[in-house]
Amino acid sequence: QVQLVESGGGLVQTGGSLRLSCAASGSIFSINGMGWYRQAPGKQRELVALITSGGSTNYADSVKGRFTISRDNAKNTVYLQMNSLKPEDTAVYYCNAYVLVYGSRTSKGYWGQGTQVTVSS
Repeated sequence: QVQLVESGGGLVQTGGSLRLSCAASGSIFSINGMGWYRQAPGKQRELVALITSGGSTNYADSVKGRFTISRDNAKNTVYLQMNSLKPEDTAVYYCNAYVLVYGSRTSKGYWGQGTQVTVSS
């Protein structure tokens, strides 16, 4: 059993910054890939950024150069630093992680509850 809890969302003006955090807890043996997704009203959930256990990263084209994903393996936490925010970044942001739990042989994907990010003009 694994829980992912996001925090750091809120309301900011265009050009502002936010840092999202996602902490994983539970019967965790190891965490492999971690990432952030977002879902805007009326749109599909989309990948924003991901990071592997080795530190390799990928970003959606829409956030390249503005967002930075990082992780602290000792704390089972992934972060998303969001700079130069735009109204089109407004969405619910979800944390995702592939976790190997104690007693299992394969990793499974888990989702956080989501945190609202609203960027006003």
